[in-house]
Amino acid sequence: MASRPGTPPRRTGGRRADRSGFGDERTVEDTVVKLYRCATVVKGGRRFSFGALVVVGDRQGQVGQGYGKANEVPMAVEKGIKLARRVMFRVPIRGTTIPHRVMGKFGASKIILIPAAPGTGVIASAAPRAVLELAGVKDVLTKCYGSTSPKNLVKATINGLKALRTRALVESLRGVALDLPPEPEPVKTTISAAPDVAVALVGAEGGNAAGHAEPAAAGRTLVEPDAPGLSTGVAETPHDAE
Repeated sequence: MASRPGTPPRRTGGRRADRSGFGDERTVEDTVVKLYRCATVVKGGRRFSFGALVVVGDRQGQVGQGYGKANEVPMAVEKGIKLARRVMFRVPIRGTTIPHRVMGKFGASKIILIPAAPGTGVIASAAPRAVLELAGVKDVLTKCYGSTSPKNLVKATINGLKALRTRALVESLRGVALDLPPEPEPVKTTISAAPDVAVALVGAEGGNAAGHAEPAAAGRTLVEPDAPGLSTGVAETPHDAE
């Protein structure tokens, strides 16, 4: 069919080609959380269809979830992966955990995400674990309330991750500087020698002539220093003074 004179040529699937290659340039992993089988009864018997709940992520702060349906399992998984890649979003991560405590909700399901110390790991069930691990969160505590449906829990976890805010983002959105203590930095272990504290032990006859430390004997009381840096001495009892 010839186009009208002066009319620009019609594009044939250029945008669709760009969408098909979305995310191919970076390493994106995918995992199937659960497969669903649906059967409908027709005149000749049963007709089956399948649904796939899929989560994708690059383990560096980007994650997304999708649900695909088809008459075959591979086609359903492929549809879910394409949809999940299309809705990927950035998750703010602080070190190996999340910036703050947050609650995600979807339907009758609620999930609480709590920051954890390094080395804790991802303490979660199968559905939230898939989302958190592919998002790049390595240390987090979770608690689920209400429905434990994988669909609801995945979407509730996504809802909670989208509600996370960093301090820099909050300050930029409000246009103010928050009056909060500074964020903790990684602790650097350094070994420093403690200052030597001279210990003077005074004996009954004026102390040890050799200058060596003499163990405290009966009738002698150790005196604690009043300030740091003072030497520790021994007070004489009345019978020693005689």
